[in-house]
Order: sequence, then C-alpha cells, then structure tokens
Amino acid sequence: MTDDTSTSYRDAGVDTAAGDLAVELMKSAVGKTHGPEVFGGVGGFAGLFDVSFLKAFRQPLLATSTDGVGTKVAIAQALDKHDTIGQDLVGMVVDDIVVVGAKPLFMTDYIACGRVVPERIADIVAGIARACSETRTALVGGETAEHPGLLGPDDYDVAGAAVGAVESDALLGPHLVADGDVVIAMGSSGLHSNGFSLVRHILAGRGIGYTDRSDEFGGVVGEVLLEPTRLYTGPLLRLLPAGGIHAFSHVTGGGIAANLARVLPQGSRVEVERSTWSPPPVFRVLSDLAGSTLESAEGTWNLGIGMIAVVAPDAAAGVIERLGVDGIPAWEIGRVAVGSEPTLTTEGWEQGAKGVNGGAVRLMGQYRD
Repeated sequence: MTDDTSTSYRDAGVDTAAGDLAVELMKSAVGKTHGPEVFGGVGGFAGLFDVSFLKAFRQPLLATSTDGVGTKVAIAQALDKHDTIGQDLVGMVVDDIVVVGAKPLFMTDYIACGRVVPERIADIVAGIARACSETRTALVGGETAEHPGLLGPDDYDVAGAAVGAVESDALLGPHLVADGDVVIAMGSSGLHSNGFSLVRHILAGRGIGYTDRSDEFGGVVGEVLLEPTRLYTGPLLRLLPAGGIHAFSHVTGGGIAANLARVLPQGSRVEVERSTWSPPPVFRVLSDLAGSTLESAEGTWNLGIGMIAVVAPDAAAGVIERLGVDGIPAWEIGRVAVGSEPTLTTEGWEQGAKGVNGGAVRLMGQYRD
C-alpha cells in the first residue's frame, strides 16, 4: 500500500540528478587544472594535494584566502552569461595569495543556487578552471548546493578559497618597505569585482538595463560591466626572482588608498599622484550618471588600478618593463616617505584598513584626461 502523501527530495525542489549531471559536465575543465600533485580526481569528499616539496623549505608558511564575487553575479544572471564570473572568483581569491609572495597551490569553490541548471553550473566552473589553469592553481574540489525557497530558481552565488606556500624569509610585506621605495600601479581590466552594489544603484536610478546598448558604455551595458577581473598572479610570481620587490597590494574593496596603506609600515606615507593615469571610460561614465566625481568613488572602485607593487628604487624600471612584456600596463604613482607621519585629521589621508594599522596614503592632484 502506498502513501499518496509521501514526498521526495525532488518534490522539495532539490534535484540530485541535475547535480550529478553538472559534475559530469565540469569534469574535463576541472581535470585540466590538475598536475601530478593532485590525488583522487574529481568527486571525492576532500581534495588531496601532495605537498612533499615543502620538505625542501627551511620554514614553509601556508597562505590562505577566501572571497566571493559579490553582486556582480546579478549582472551575469540578468544576461544569462555565466562563463566569465569564474575568472572573477579566481582573481579575487588567488591574487590575494600572491600578495604575500606565496605561490598558489590549490583552490576549492562553492556555488549556492536556487535550482541546479547543469549547463549553467558547468559554465561557471569552466570559467573558474580556465583562470586556475592560467594561475597554475589546481582546482581540487568544490560544492554545488541547491537552496530552493532561499534563492530564486535562477539565482546563485559563488565563493572560493585557496592555499599557497611561501618560504618564511621570502615573505613580502610592510617589514621590507623602506624610505624612497617606488610605488608602481598595475592597470585593471575594469571594475573587477568590487563596488557593484553602487553600479547597480546608479543604473537603476537612471532606468538603464543591463541588456541596453549604450554609446556611452561602448556596447551592451551588462557585457561591458562583466569584463572579467585581470589575473596578476603569474606576472607577479615572475617578478620575484629578480629581487627588489617589497610588497604587493591587491586593490579590492576600499579602493586604492586604503589597500595600499595596509602594506605600508607605521610611520610611513605615500602621496599618490592622480595625474599619472586616466581612469578608464567605464568609471567616468558611471560617475557622470551618478552626478558625482571620480574622487567620490575612490573608496569604492579601483579606478583603473588593480594591483600595486612597492619596490626598491633600483628595481622600478625593470619591474615596469617586465609587467609590460606580460601585457600589464604599469607606471609609477608615488614614493614612500618614512618618518614625520602626517596628522591623519588632515583631509584625505587613509591609514590602514580592515584591522591593519599601517602607513598613511592619500590621493593628490587631478586625474589625467
């Protein structure tokens, strides 16, 4: 006798078969990120990574980072375009690992969705895998969770975590930064993955849709905004053997000044010259639509600088040249001064961020047209 009132997991909105199909569709892309250090392939309860090479380290340090993509996923969902958001995730996570001088080893991802659409999940993971391959990071595991009733059928969010390793005496950071060091900016590819709540607010206020074509934006609005985050890990790791690199700063939430201040020692300061670069058009268009200035968005957007290096003066020219060879625009934006720390009540100075009491930074002058 059957109970007509019985229900199944699928009746509750969770389709495990769709989840299994998604895994099958992503297997090939994920497998391409695996080297001989990865054990067990895809689908285990835990990813396995051989770290025998750490035996050769005198004092190995593990570096770890976790992050998400934020509300940029809303634009991917609106355009039904999901193959670039994975690169944003890797950029946000793995490029934090290299900031301390560590080589990324492996990464895991987490996708929460209202309904598993296998092809959509596979597109997201394929983007993660491509970026992992570019940064030589093994994608060793992940999870796709279906949350009906909590998320809409076409809603999802992505997050990830990565682990890297660095020799303790090769660690980068404020302890190496010295008076006279050169501060070098590296160009961003656009908004990267920060400040999209403000972007969405501006567009909504002006009645502009993501699928609208705009001469100001230079194309379909959402496609311009989805430009994936530039990946810096490979080029930065290639800089390290030549020496002279003292610190890196990943320009994410908080903007240029706050993130640079985090990697400067207390008692130091940098005045960043706005005149050394022209923020890309997307920032100018959004500021104009908001009826505000670029300066007012400096604590939210990267304004064209995605990563910063603090280097010894005699290394600066070589760093800029090598980054250019790797296709990353780079230029000097200021110098470190140690001692006679400014009075931080003076307008414009930022000192540290996110619990770090570092140096002081302010942006000076006007942006180049």
